Amino acid sequence: MSLFGLGRNQKTFRPKKSAPSGSKGAQLRKHIDATLGSGNLREAVRLPPGEDINEWLAVNTVDFFNQVNLLYGTLTEFCTAESCPTMTAGPKYEYRWADGVQIKKPIEVSAPKYVEYLMDWIEGQLDDESIFPQKLGTPFPPNFKEVVKTIFKRLFRVYAHIYHSHFQKIVSLKEEAHLNTCFKHFILFTNEFGLIDKKELAPLQDLIESIIPF
Repeated sequence: MSLFGLGRNQKTFRPKKSAPSGSKGAQLRKHIDATLGSGNLREAVRLPPGEDINEWLAVNTVDFFNQVNLLYGTLTEFCTAESCPTMTAGPKYEYRWADGVQIKKPIEVSAPKYVEYLMDWIEGQLDDESIFPQKLGTPFPPNFKEVVKTIFKRLFRVYAHIYHSHFQKIVSLKEEAHLNTCFKHFILFTNEFGLIDKKELAPLQDLIESIIPF
C-alpha cells in the first residue's frame, strides 16, 4: 500500500509503537484485528466481554496513535511551515501547543511543528510505564482515562487539520477511502467510551454526524 511509503519525514513519521501490557495486549490486538477484518467497525470498538477497560483503552490508544502517524506521514511534504504556518482546522479553529511541562503557556506554531510536538508528547506518555504499564497485572494510574482523553482530543486535531487543509491532496493520492475508514473507526471508539467532549468535535461536526447521527 502506497500509504506506508510516501513522504517519510523522520521528524513526524516514526516507527510503529507496539501494544502495551505483554501478552494481554497481544491477545486484545488479535481481537481488534479479527473484528476489524469482519468490516463491522461498531463491533470492533466494543469492550470484549470480561476484559479490563483500561487494557482495552491502552491497546487502542497505541493503535490510533500509529494510525494517525501513518496518515500524517503521507502528507509531510505537503504540510509545511510555509503552507500551514498555524495549526488550524478551517478558518474558525486554531490550535496552540502547550504540554504543561516544558511549554506551560500555549504557543502558536506551524502545523508540522504542532504535530511534531504532539507525537513526541504522546510517545512520552506511551513510554511511561507509570501511565501505560508494560507488565501484566501492573495497575493503571487513577487518572489513566484523563490521560487517554487528552491524547484522543489532540489526535482529533490532526484529523481536523488533514480534512480542512489537505483533503484534496489525500484525494489525489487516492487515500480518501482509507482516511475516512480510519476516522470513522476513531470516532466510533471515542463515542463508545466518551473520550472527546462534543465541543471539541465542532470542526468536523457535519462529517461526524454522517458517521454517528447524534
